[in-house]
Amino acid sequence: MKKINRNLMLIKGLVSKALLLVLPIFVISSCTTDEKQTVTTFSELVMADEFDTDGAPNNKIWGFDIGTGTNGWGNNELQYYTKRTDNVKVENGYLLITAKKEDFNGSSYTSARLLTKGLFAQKYGRFEARIRLPYGQGIWPAFWLLGDNSDEVGWPKCGEIDIMEYRGQEPTKVLGTVHGPGYSGATSISKGYSLLNDRFDTGFHIFGIEWGPEYINYYVDDVLYNQITPANVTGEWVFDHPFYIIINLAVGGDFLGAPNNETVFPQTMLVDYVRVYKNNKLN
Repeated sequence: MKKINRNLMLIKGLVSKALLLVLPIFVISSCTTDEKQTVTTFSELVMADEFDTDGAPNNKIWGFDIGTGTNGWGNNELQYYTKRTDNVKVENGYLLITAKKEDFNGSSYTSARLLTKGLFAQKYGRFEARIRLPYGQGIWPAFWLLGDNSDEVGWPKCGEIDIMEYRGQEPTKVLGTVHGPGYSGATSISKGYSLLNDRFDTGFHIFGIEWGPEYINYYVDDVLYNQITPANVTGEWVFDHPFYIIINLAVGGDFLGAPNNETVFPQTMLVDYVRVYKNNKLN
C-alpha cells in the first residue's frame, strides 16, 4: 500500500523539504500585484485511490461514461469510450487509460472516461492527481471536475473546473480552466503552465487545485501558477457547491484537431494516484 502521508506526498519525486519551506515565498512573489494569492492548507484526506489492486478500477469510487455522447461529447471528439481492459485497467500500481486506433461501433478510436458521479463529490478542498501524460497530435487527456447538479441545471450552469487539460501536440504545456454561464467553451477563463527543458509525457507530475470560497488556485508540482476568482469571470460564479471528478483520454475534437500520420497509437495516460483533501473550517 502506498503511503499517503501528506508531507511525503508533497515531495514524492519532486522537491526536497528545504525547497518546500521556501516555495510559498517564490509563488507569491511571482504573482502580479493585482493577483493576491489565497493559499489554504487542506490537510484532511477524505478520498484516495492509490490504484494498488490490479484489474478493473474500484467501482466504489469510479463509474464510466460509455459511447460517443452527443456530438462527440460536445466537442466533435472521435473516440468511443469503453470500460474494456483494452482501454482501462489498474496494473502495477497505476491506472492505465489507453487510446487505441481501431474500428469500434462506428468510431475509429477507442478510449475510456472515468467519473465519480453518484459516488463521490465535494465542495471545496484540494483535488490532485499524479499523472504521466501521453503524446501526439490529437491526443487530449484531462483531469477535471463537473458540478454535481449537472443533470438538473445542465452545462455550463453547473460549472466545470479543468484541473489539467493538455494538447498532445504541445507536450510542454498544460492548461487550468473554468467554464460557467457566460464564460464557456471558447470564452472560458484559462491560463497555461509550461515546463522548461522538460515534457509532460516523459515523467510524472502532480496536477492539483486548492478551491475555497471565491477562489480556485491551480498547481503543477506544488507551483502555484494561477488563481481564478469571481472578479476574473464574465458571468455568474457557480463554484459554490459539490463537484465530482472526471479523468479521460479523448482523441480529436475541436480543442486540438484530429490525429495525423505522425500520431502513434496506442497512447496511454498513467495515473499514480488521485487524492482529495478538505479543511474542516471550509467544508
